Amino acid sequence: MEKIVILNIALNYDGRDEILRAVEKIVKDGVAPKEEEGFKRYLDTRAIPDPDLLIRTGGEWRISNFMLWQIVYTEIYFTDVLWPDFDGAALDTAIAWFTSRQRRYGMTGEQIEGK
Repeated sequence: MEKIVILNIALNYDGRDEILRAVEKIVKDGVAPKEEEGFKRYLDTRAIPDPDLLIRTGGEWRISNFMLWQIVYTEIYFTDVLWPDFDGAALDTAIAWFTSRQRRYGMTGEQIEGK
């Protein structure tokens, strides 16, 4: 099975602004989305899947207004490595950490194991 990797680098991105613009478009269109997918169609990122992994470099322990809607079930990896120094070895470490996680999507471990 072929795996597809999508890398998003957000420059001058503002998650709150993206949500506000989506709401403005919804009001302008006169619609009332009844589910998350309906709202998601108005986001800038509507054409890409929600991220599975968010890597936060530079020793910061915050998401910094990044993809506020999209990262609800994203695994967040924090590292002290600064972005310019984030190399293949640092990426391998982040991926190894990610693959060790139990993806629960809002459920408990017991709920996942019971499926």
